[in-house]
Amino acid sequence: MLTDTASLQTVLDVVGVLVFALSGAIVAVRRGLDLFGILVLGWVAGLGGGIIRDLFLGITPPVAVSDWRLLAAAVTAGLGVFLLHGTWELASAARPHARWRRVSHVVRLLDAAGLAVFAVSGSLVALDRSAGPLAATLIGGITAVGGGVLRDVLARQVPEVLQRELYAVPALAGAALVVLLHHLGALSPLTAWLCVGLVFVIRVVAVALDLNAPRALRSTPTE
Repeated sequence: MLTDTASLQTVLDVVGVLVFALSGAIVAVRRGLDLFGILVLGWVAGLGGGIIRDLFLGITPPVAVSDWRLLAAAVTAGLGVFLLHGTWELASAARPHARWRRVSHVVRLLDAAGLAVFAVSGSLVALDRSAGPLAATLIGGITAVGGGVLRDVLARQVPEVLQRELYAVPALAGAALVVLLHHLGALSPLTAWLCVGLVFVIRVVAVALDLNAPRALRSTPTE
């Protein structure tokens, strides 16, 4: 059993659900969905990765549907976006050239935060369930990208993980680092949060510098 991870796991899960649910709700607003659609997309984005993680680990029912704190975080994010998106639009119109006010940049920033938190959270849960190093690393990565993939599929857009700047790579790297620290006996709440910060920084830098994974060469343009 990992030391001091009960409260750490709860905090990571709530923070991850909140930021990913915010990104899902914002995407729903951009797609013109109603309140129910906003709540659904926020719930899927915030809790989808955790559900996939728990199913892989045989945790039933998944904490995403049994822990009221996670459900409350997702609903709060959805309602917050629904109530405040008009104010955000007015503020954006007042400063149209401010990058941080553009919805796409906000979604990517929230994505980076959720990615970082869930990469660490997923690997911690896997380790706590006595998963091997490879399994814990992969489950951490899947937990991190799962909610975003489901969000994008429901919003009828190509998932970020398949087309944008380095996305899954930082998540896998963060999960692998957690596994390594656990193996070395150096895993603690402090080092776990440092891993979160590292994944977040790598993702943000990848977005800022437009760093992408290698793509296949094509001799003819696609339609």
